[in-house]
Amino acid sequence: MHGLAAPAARVTVPVQFLLQWDDTRVPRDQALALFNALGSIEKTLHANPGDHGGIPAFETDDALRFFARHLA
Repeated sequence: MHGLAAPAARVTVPVQFLLQWDDTRVPRDQALALFNALGSIEKTLHANPGDHGGIPAFETDDALRFFARHLA
């Protein structure tokens, strides 16, 4: 988190948060704390096994649908 809690609380737009469960760069507890700190009423957490940058390809398709839904 390191100073991100206050800025995260000001985020009020819909958020799709991707979390790599075995991330070696961002500790899971800090990522979950950041997600919890988000001020958005509509927020979704997608957790996948794997390390930082190992986001599955299907998450890209889902992210595109998320943006299309909220930016259309």
